[in-house]
Amino acid sequence: MRSVEELMATPDPAWPALEAELLANPQITILPAAAGAGKDCLYRLQVSVRSRLGALALHTGGLLVDDGWLRVLGGGDEAGLPSLAQADGLPGDGRPPASLLVGHDVLGGRFEVNGADPAALGRPGNAGEVCYFGPDTLTWEPLGAGHGAWLSWIAEGGTAQFYASLRWTDWQAETRALPLSHGITVYPFLWSREAHEDLAATTRGPAPIVELFSLQDEFAARFAEEPDATALHIRVD
Repeated sequence: MRSVEELMATPDPAWPALEAELLANPQITILPAAAGAGKDCLYRLQVSVRSRLGALALHTGGLLVDDGWLRVLGGGDEAGLPSLAQADGLPGDGRPPASLLVGHDVLGGRFEVNGADPAALGRPGNAGEVCYFGPDTLTWEPLGAGHGAWLSWIAEGGTAQFYASLRWTDWQAETRALPLSHGITVYPFLWSREAHEDLAATTRGPAPIVELFSLQDEFAARFAEEPDATALHIRVD
């Protein structure tokens, strides 16, 4: 286990360049880190500030993208966004996690970095690659990039096209009204044929984000046992 001082002692920290990249996008809000939270998160992650992951942990409480539609995890925010260490349950014992949750959207979609053995989790992609769990597909898909490149993709505005099929009229107003501990539940569910055919006709409301994660995992496991199920649709890019 390296100390916080060791993790911070680098001649070329990632934050200055990353901060400039993020500030260039007006759709990104950089949340301030809670006092002491950044150092605690950095220690539990055991990554140096030479990495973009460490830079986010130490210098930010996280990022809000597109009015908070996407929440990128950092060192934790007093308004309710957990730190990377909290969200991933890292005890600070130096053991690398099987995967690392680095962000989520208001619909419960998750971005995770693959650990050393993605196949052991039944995940696609390579070690260190960011994968996305789609609330409309209930499956993981590799994005072909690591965490640092994923942040650049966000800074360059990649979320607009990525989420185009999952947004409805006035989604910004519904998103801005949410506390950071909550997301939006959609019924009929996003993976249903009904939602796929007419997203605007769905009923939506706030729900704790952890409940959205749990519900989606439950349905994903159920459909994995029923490979011939016809309720799911496949998103067309």
